[in-house]
Amino acid sequence: MTATASVGQPINRLEGKLKVTGAAQYAGDYPVDGLLYGYVVNSTITRGKIINIETRAAMTLDGVVEVFTHENRPKLAWFDMQYADMDAPPGSVFKPLHDAEVLFNGQPIALVVARDFETARYAATLVKVLYQAEAFAACLDDNLEKARAPKIGMASVLKPPPPKPTGNFEEAYNNSPVKVSVEIKHGAEHHNPLELFATTTLYEGEGKLTIYDKTQGTINNQLFVANVFGLHYKNVRVLAPFVGGGFGSGLRPQYQLFLCVLAALQLKRSVRLTLDRQQMFPFCHRPQTIQRLKFSADENGRITALNHAAIGETSQYEDYTEIVSDWSHRLYPAPNTLFEYKLVPLDVHTPIDMRAPGGSTGMHAIECTLDELAYALNTDPLELRLKNYSDLDPSKGKPFTSKELKQCYLKAAEQFGWEKRNPIPGSMTRGNKLIGYGMATGIWDAYQFPARVEAILTAEGKLILNNAVTDIGTGTMTVMTQIAADALGVSLADVTFQYGDSKHPFSMFQGGSAATASTGVGIVMAAKALRKKILEKAKRIPGSPLKGIAGDDLVFGDGKIASRHDPSKYVSLGDVVAANNGRPIKTTNMGKPHLVKLRKYSKAAHSAAFVEVEIDKDLKTINVTRAVTAVAAGTIVNPKTARSQILGSMVWSISKALREESMLDENLGKYINPNLAEYHIPVHADIHALDVIFADEKDELINELGIKGVGEIGLVAMPAAISNAVFHATGKRLYKLPMHFNELLENETVSDNP
Repeated sequence: MTATASVGQPINRLEGKLKVTGAAQYAGDYPVDGLLYGYVVNSTITRGKIINIETRAAMTLDGVVEVFTHENRPKLAWFDMQYADMDAPPGSVFKPLHDAEVLFNGQPIALVVARDFETARYAATLVKVLYQAEAFAACLDDNLEKARAPKIGMASVLKPPPPKPTGNFEEAYNNSPVKVSVEIKHGAEHHNPLELFATTTLYEGEGKLTIYDKTQGTINNQLFVANVFGLHYKNVRVLAPFVGGGFGSGLRPQYQLFLCVLAALQLKRSVRLTLDRQQMFPFCHRPQTIQRLKFSADENGRITALNHAAIGETSQYEDYTEIVSDWSHRLYPAPNTLFEYKLVPLDVHTPIDMRAPGGSTGMHAIECTLDELAYALNTDPLELRLKNYSDLDPSKGKPFTSKELKQCYLKAAEQFGWEKRNPIPGSMTRGNKLIGYGMATGIWDAYQFPARVEAILTAEGKLILNNAVTDIGTGTMTVMTQIAADALGVSLADVTFQYGDSKHPFSMFQGGSAATASTGVGIVMAAKALRKKILEKAKRIPGSPLKGIAGDDLVFGDGKIASRHDPSKYVSLGDVVAANNGRPIKTTNMGKPHLVKLRKYSKAAHSAAFVEVEIDKDLKTINVTRAVTAVAAGTIVNPKTARSQILGSMVWSISKALREESMLDENLGKYINPNLAEYHIPVHADIHALDVIFADEKDELINELGIKGVGEIGLVAMPAAISNAVFHATGKRLYKLPMHFNELLENETVSDNP
């Protein structure tokens, strides 16, 4: 037990000052003597072969050290293997500079290394390439006939295929009195983290490397480099103490890591390689997806049948999958279900996970379809969801470890003022604006991965925790420090959490909203073992006032161990270390999910989003004026950083629904807006009144801390709520994200004077 209470407090980010003052160093910031700089040459065709690549002009430029291509790159056993990283989908991982084949537009085909960045960048323009272009397919809409079931691989553990059908969907749907059928399209969406992808590789001789990398998983990248280049993993150290946004783009090792390490090892020099934003666009995207849904209900609003078929894109060499079509049955009971998911291989780079992968795509379609069903039933959308509410996971027939979604509905609806909604589309106005109210549900898996943590009580009586997890801007360092402070009963000032370094004990990559539960539980387990060691040593101190007191009657707090019933009997942590001859007391322990116990349960975080939009009657421009999101995610370790996570998701929801669009030129097979000027994201003027509510949810089953992640649950509900609000305002459904306001000008269904 502890006497402190850091968990639950709105603590400011401990590293915040470093970030806002510019003192935090990112992968491309570290000063290194004698550093060489790389610049990548990318293919200008989408599919074909390199017939000739001419590098002499670049090589003769003063300052250029080497130009690597498929013709002169070093031989590696990896090129003949299907080696992949911890987050790789089934297939054969892309290998830069492997051969003359061009698999996608923007593929790296050469690396120029020079004594300074400017020279490397200019020399890259002197590399001339002769191609033999081939026909390609990059547009999902034009290639739906190629759709097939995904290949099954290790990724299916976290991304299983859709469940088997139940009942008889076709019969139930056809015989239901109320039914809706929709097709919803999502274009590709790009990550665009603020920090560019960069790697700084310090060559330390004899196959030993220290690598500063933009990554969400230091150990993942350490193992990748060691395996690819045949190095002992202990000779490869990867650091990422600060990451300027990831959103999933840093889960896999990106190609600049491979190229940078290749150059450093071959030249026996330290090398830095930074990709510009255009070079990031080919691999940083959420896939194009087409979804067809059919929902039906009886006259009383009970859902009778659910059908969700999704088709996504993948590359020709890997089967990237998402969980898109399964979510509806985890929320809404239905005796008849049919869920399908297929892939279309295209001549693109493999898509990668993007915040709430599959969930934000699938839940948008599901919640818009359910909204349409509510209107077909002439039922309030919130009432329809409450009527079909289940405390069990309908898809598995298992109880949730906890589920306070109903509380989310009711609290958010009350705060938003949902009762003021006029149900007739187009009936609410404010001056020259049409007003629309929309709501939607969110669900996201409550993941937890194994994590090993080293806990050290130092000679000064301070606590140090070591784990390899990264902090991608979510406040990980702060919440881990809070958990550790409570676990040993010390102040925040007496805790140091060291992270983002592959030399520390094991952590999976930071993704899936799993980091706090994973590393946090590791801290609890390490602290528990450390307390046991400390107690044993404290009781062995000559004349110890704790002798004879049972462990349950002792409490850790304020930097000491004291009797619960007589606080005057205590031993300070400093005294324990002193009695240990001034030597630190250490332990390393693993935290892991309770797989056997949790087989009987379903695990998920839930949310409800309520949105108001204003739409200009004449121009049809759409503005989200206010929104409320309520979240049920167990214990909230830090309400301030958690609220920031949800607010960030809400801002992204506005962006996803109304702004972000990757423009694919079907004739070129490339994205034509690969920059922050033309890839539109919200500005301050687009964001108005946003509020966050955390439900009171106690979960004594899910893990030792009772916590679920909040990184993604705020994104899965609100895009649909915005879409539903647009319909309520105008009476017209827009079935493609992002929504284009000009589509509201076509065939208007609501008059200006309802």
